[in-house]
Amino acid sequence: MTQSEFIEQVATAAGTTQAEVGRVLEAMVATVSGALTNGGDVRLSGLGVFDVGARAAREGRNPSTGEAIKIPASKAVRFRAAKGLKDAVNGVAPAKKK
Repeated sequence: MTQSEFIEQVATAAGTTQAEVGRVLEAMVATVSGALTNGGDVRLSGLGVFDVGARAAREGRNPSTGEAIKIPASKAVRFRAAKGLKDAVNGVAPAKKK
């Protein structure tokens, strides 16, 4: 699904305009990006958690030449899906609340 398809479906489901959903999506991306840049994480109930993980420096190989190269330490954005999302993707029916 492309971003424009996503915006179209959300606008239809929410009964609002695509322009409004587009602005909300841009604000959401900026908010998540800002939180991760400042060292925080973002937890969205039913969706999952966005956070930042550290990657240590390591030695790798240039695939063309086989020459050893140093890969510097870096940070990577991670996403861990919520249990409800995992269950939905795997076709597991949601548990009934008592």
